[in-house]
Amino acid sequence: MTLTLINPPGVAASPAYHHGALANGVKDMLFISGQVGMKEDGSVVEGVGAQAEQAMKNMIAVLKAADMDINNVAKFTIFVTDAAHVPEIVQATTPYWRIPSPAVTLLVVKGLASPALLVEIEAIAVR
Repeated sequence: MTLTLINPPGVAASPAYHHGALANGVKDMLFISGQVGMKEDGSVVEGVGAQAEQAMKNMIAVLKAADMDINNVAKFTIFVTDAAHVPEIVQATTPYWRIPSPAVTLLVVKGLASPALLVEIEAIAVR
């Protein structure tokens, strides 16, 4: 499987993500449910940066269980409850992303499954 990241001419490029990710020769696809800042014991970590980092650790555990890693991720979708948190989320999550980064969508939402949750991250991985 090869992943071709696309930033076409005529579309403003972003330093944080690519507009498309073309997966050629895909054998398997893994759809990862939204991961949040919740530890294995069910407790929610404090702060948006810590929640984003915990969500990425949870994401990596799911990828590992499917014999994949972060390099298999073609698309992230990030849900955040406050646009002011975006810089902190980007800072906390990008060290976990493949370089160059895959396709990313970020949405500001009214709320998540619990008021304690500030960010949720889902992904699609391929191989």
